[in-house]
Amino acid sequence: MIDLFEEEPPRGNAPELSVSELSGAVKRVLEGEFARVRVRGEVGRVSRPSSGHLYFDLKDANAVLAAVSWKGQVAKMQMRPEEGMEIIATGRLTTFPGQSKYQLIVDDVAPAGLGALMMMLEKRKKALAAEGLFDPARKKPTPALPGVIGVVTSLSGAVIRDILHRLRDRFPRHVLIWPVVVQGEKCAPEVAAAIRGFNALQPGGPVPRPDLIIVARGGGSLEDLWGFNEEVVVRAAAASEIPLISAVGHETDTTLIDYAADRRAPTPTAAAEMAVPVRFELMSHLDTMGARLSRGVTLALSQRRQRALDLARALPRPEGLVQPARQRFDLWADRLPQALSLGVARRRSRLAELAASVRPMALVRLTATARERLAERDHRLSGALTRRSGEARLRLSTLSERLAPALERLLADEARRTVEAQSRLTALSARLEAAPLRQIARLTEQLEARDRLRQTLGHRETLLRGYAVVRGEDGHVVTSRAAAEKAGALDLEFADGHISAGAKAAAPKRSPKSPPPDQGSLF
Repeated sequence: MIDLFEEEPPRGNAPELSVSELSGAVKRVLEGEFARVRVRGEVGRVSRPSSGHLYFDLKDANAVLAAVSWKGQVAKMQMRPEEGMEIIATGRLTTFPGQSKYQLIVDDVAPAGLGALMMMLEKRKKALAAEGLFDPARKKPTPALPGVIGVVTSLSGAVIRDILHRLRDRFPRHVLIWPVVVQGEKCAPEVAAAIRGFNALQPGGPVPRPDLIIVARGGGSLEDLWGFNEEVVVRAAAASEIPLISAVGHETDTTLIDYAADRRAPTPTAAAEMAVPVRFELMSHLDTMGARLSRGVTLALSQRRQRALDLARALPRPEGLVQPARQRFDLWADRLPQALSLGVARRRSRLAELAASVRPMALVRLTATARERLAERDHRLSGALTRRSGEARLRLSTLSERLAPALERLLADEARRTVEAQSRLTALSARLEAAPLRQIARLTEQLEARDRLRQTLGHRETLLRGYAVVRGEDGHVVTSRAAAEKAGALDLEFADGHISAGAKAAAPKRSPKSPPPDQGSLF
């Protein structure tokens, strides 16, 4: 026989939990036990979505731990985890109920020892060197004496004081300071922005463009100087059109900006010494060079004077050079009268021969030929004058035809300008007539407003609210009970008039234990 009312099997004492309740309980236990942990491991998969959060894995030989760092925490990190790095992550352990897994919320990341950090630095150095950013051929020479020096450093440290002191001792120059943070997550972007900012200045602008840039920082650990190893700083230094001196750390400290800079200084003070020469040494060198130049000029003049004297001694005497010429002159002077007489005789004989051959008809023919040539030239001259006169008359008529319309246009323009000037004069006259009226109206309104303010702030308005002015016999205002008792008579001024009263008779006497009079009554 079957029992239709068979009882259910007994249940255990464990309570029934929902999935959310169980997940919440696990979360509370896990967060309570591991509220703050430091985990060492190798960075595996790294994901950087557009939200700004950072997701990565921490792993070792036997396990993998999911890690996440929120956007605000990522911005505060001095270094970002990269795949293959060995790091120490600090944070809290929690669960993600949506996927039934636990994960580490990372607040800070540090390299697991100096070896990992140096390995990452060496890897970055090789990658940048492969791009040619450290090539010595691209480095620019620094100016011998820069007019303006730009300094990128912190204002709070001793570095800027050392640089300014050294520049002032050696050769004072115009210095522009771009204050930056030299340590932490803001160091790299601010230093890169400062280098680009100096290069963006235009020559001749309101802010002078530096002829030389010094990027300086005091010494520190590798982590402290890490901002100057960032890629953004190295690229900004390599792209600088202005010569750049890197003075980061002390002599033993080396950062990647030292390789990209045009020159590297072991200390900030040494950078200032590289930037400018010693003024007194330069002046001494100039004095030395000036003295050498003077001695050289004196010696050269002395040598040339001596050479001229030597050459002069080798020349013959002036008398020996002049005597043959003088003798030849005397000889030619003796022969000249006879030669002149002979020449005149020959020319007279030739003239007589020519005169005998000249006849009157030849002179007539010669005169007629000259007259014909003269008549021909006169005819040609008359024609040329007539032609030139016609051309000039034609040009004159053409200019006259063009002059009349131009004159009309000029007159029309003058008439139009006259009308416009008259219109402007009329408008200005109207404005001039209306201006005093507007000024008087505005001043009247101000006067009425101030009079209303005077009446409002005057004691008459206070009297209308139930107050009174108490004056003594001498007309002064009484402000205390003692003064009122001393006064022989009192004058009370109300809103609608005055009234007199006796102060001593009106002041009631009261025992020490009697209550004070009503504050609303004057007596």
